[in-house]
Amino acid sequence: MCSYITEKTAITGSAKGADGWSSVTSAHVYFDHPYHATLDHALSIDFLTGDEQRKVAVEMSAESARALVAKILAALESGEHAHG
Repeated sequence: MCSYITEKTAITGSAKGADGWSSVTSAHVYFDHPYHATLDHALSIDFLTGDEQRKVAVEMSAESARALVAKILAALESGEHAHG
């Protein structure tokens, strides 16, 4: 059974798609059955434009998602320290 429980957040950034670079304004994050990845369940992130058109979609295993979170936090910590 799919839960379709989605966490949404506003973001400020850019994404590169088939038509080149464009602004993204929100991210939708959920853990459920993937559409494409060959996993039983996957953490999915959809980065969207202001008109909610999908620009970039990512599906990954729970283990990969946790490792990515750790690396994002490490990069922010070291980058902010280096750039003051």
